[in-house]
Amino acid sequence: MDILTLQSALPTYFAPWVQALDLQVESFAADSVLLRLPHSDQLSRTGGMVCGQAMMAAADTAMVLALINHFGEFRPCTTVQMNSSFLKPLSKQDGLVEARVIRAGKSLAFGEIDIRGAHDGKSVCRASVTYALL
Repeated sequence: MDILTLQSALPTYFAPWVQALDLQVESFAADSVLLRLPHSDQLSRTGGMVCGQAMMAAADTAMVLALINHFGEFRPCTTVQMNSSFLKPLSKQDGLVEARVIRAGKSLAFGEIDIRGAHDGKSVCRASVTYALL
């Protein structure tokens, strides 16, 4: 796997509105990927806070890329469950979205996502997810 392959999955497998998040693959490891969610006025509410909907879309997208990395190829999948906790606002800075595959079986995959501020490194959102592998 390489960063270019993961980055090229975004326009191949994701809807145009997800592509509009302008997510950038920063790095990957055996069980995880790290994306940058650039701060933008279009994704922000009053006071420069990135809206939760944008963070959840970025989290979901990051986990699909983590599964592509895990399997070495795209496997059709769908989100079954996403449980998120917002810890603090992501204000006036990019977000770093780290998705980690906990377990991937024949029909289900489980993962965890941490979103943190790119400048201060503080965690702003944590999520656990379950995917059905189709």
